[in-house]
Amino acid sequence: MSAEGRQNRDDRRAPQGRPDHGGPRGRAGTRGGGQRARSREVQPARRVAYDVIRAVSTSDAYANLLLPGAIREAGLSGADAALATELAYGTLRQLGTYDAIIAHAAGREVASIDPPVLDALRLGAHQLLATRVAAHAAVNETVNLVAVHAGRGAAGFANAVLRAIAARTQEEWLDVVTAAARSDDERLGLRFAHPVWIIRALRRALAAEGREDELTALLVADNAAPEVTLAALPGLAETREPRRPYAPTAFGSAGGDPGAVVAAEKGRVRVQDEGSQLVALALVGARPVAPGERWLDLCAGPGGKTALLAAEALRSGATLDANEVVPARAGLVRKAVAPVPLDVAVAEEDGRVLAAERPEAYDRILLDAPCTGLGALRRRPEARWRKTAADVPELATLQEELLAAALGALKPGGLLAYVTCSPHLAETAAVVQTVLRERDDVHELDAREVLRTVSRSEIDLPTPAGGSGHVQLWPHRHGTDAMFLSLLRKDG
Repeated sequence: MSAEGRQNRDDRRAPQGRPDHGGPRGRAGTRGGGQRARSREVQPARRVAYDVIRAVSTSDAYANLLLPGAIREAGLSGADAALATELAYGTLRQLGTYDAIIAHAAGREVASIDPPVLDALRLGAHQLLATRVAAHAAVNETVNLVAVHAGRGAAGFANAVLRAIAARTQEEWLDVVTAAARSDDERLGLRFAHPVWIIRALRRALAAEGREDELTALLVADNAAPEVTLAALPGLAETREPRRPYAPTAFGSAGGDPGAVVAAEKGRVRVQDEGSQLVALALVGARPVAPGERWLDLCAGPGGKTALLAAEALRSGATLDANEVVPARAGLVRKAVAPVPLDVAVAEEDGRVLAAERPEAYDRILLDAPCTGLGALRRRPEARWRKTAADVPELATLQEELLAAALGALKPGGLLAYVTCSPHLAETAAVVQTVLRERDDVHELDAREVLRTVSRSEIDLPTPAGGSGHVQLWPHRHGTDAMFLSLLRKDG
C-alpha cells in the first residue's frame, strides 16, 4: 500500500449518498455509459477471471471446469494464465470475507450492489488485499471492468469503494470485519473465508480423532492452491519424479501444463488427487485378488478411480463394471477408461436400482457416494458458498440407501469401499454406522492398516473415536483432499 493510502485511510470511505452508482440504475446505457466506457481495454487475464466469476455467480458454473477452456480461448499462457487462475480461484475462495469488506467500505449491504459491479469489486478486493498486484493497477483495471459492464456512473462508485479498500491492509480489514462477529465461529469464518456451518462440521470431524487443535491449520490449507498431482495407471505407465509420499501411483508435476503430459501419455497418466488414488488402491490392496473376480464402481463419474481400478483389474485378471447416473459424467467415465485395454461396461442407472438388480454379483465394490464435497474446497473454490447445512440430511439419506443397496450386490466374502470426498460426520461415520446397525453379516475392517500397507511411506492415521477402523485423510495433514474411507466385508 502507498504511503498516501495509509495517511488518507480515514477520509477515503465511499460516500454513502450515491445509491444509483452501485444499484440497478447504474447499468450500462442508463447513466451515460456510452461508447467511451465500452471501448476501455481490460487486461486479458483479468477479463478471463471476471468472466469465470460472473459465470459462477449467474449460472452455477464450476470454475475448475470453466477456467481452463477460458484460458485457452483467450490465448493466455505462462504468467498471464497463472494470473487468471490466481485471480479467479482466489476471489471465489474468499468471497464471503470480501463481501464483508466491500459492505463496510461501501457503507451498504452487498445485496444492494448491482451483481456485475459486485463481482468486479470482489475481484478488485482480492488484487488489493491478497496479491502483489500494484494498487493503482488493481483499481484502474477493476474500474475499467465496471465501466464496460455497468457504465460510467457505476465506475465512479467502484473507484470510491476500491480506494477505501486500498486504504487498509488485509490484516487491518480482517480486524475490522471480525470485530462485529457474534461468535468465535463467525470470527473464524470471516478470517478464513468458511461459512460457519462448515467451520463447525470440520471441528467435529477433527475432534472425533482427538485433533480439534488442528482446525486453524485445516482452514489455512483449504485456502491454499493445491499442487498438481498426477496418477500413472498401474501396469500401463510409470511414475516420475517428484514422487508423492503415499500412493505408489502418484507423482507431482514438474511445472508447465500437466495437460501436455496427459496428452503425451494418451490418458495413461492423468491428473488426480493423491487421496483419491489411495482410497481406490485400498480396495484392491485389502487382500490378494483372485483371478476372475468381478468388480463394480457404482457411482463412477468422472472416472478417475474407475481408470485406476480398470488398470488393476487388467493386471490381476479381474473384470470391472461401472455405473454413473448422469449421462454427461458417464461419458467422462468412458473417456477415462478408454486407455485401459479392458472392456468396461458403463451403465447409466440409479445406483440403488442397478445394485438391486444384481444381487450378490460382485467380489469388490467401490461406492464413491455423492456428497457435499467439503473435502475438495481447495480445488473447487466456490463449493463452500454453494452448499448449506440443510443439504446434508438429504445427501446422508441417499448415501445410506446407496450403501445398503451396494451391500446387497456384494458376494458373501466380498469387500466394499465406502468413500466420500467429505469429512462431515453425517456423511461418513454416521452413514456406515446406520447401515451396519441393520445388518449382522457385514463388518468393518481396519482401513488404517490397509492404507499403511498400500502407502509408500509412513502415514499419520489416528484411531477414530469409538474404535472404528475407518480412515479420514486431510489437506493440512496429508496434502490430499479430505477423503473418507471405510472398508466393509460381508461374511461368507
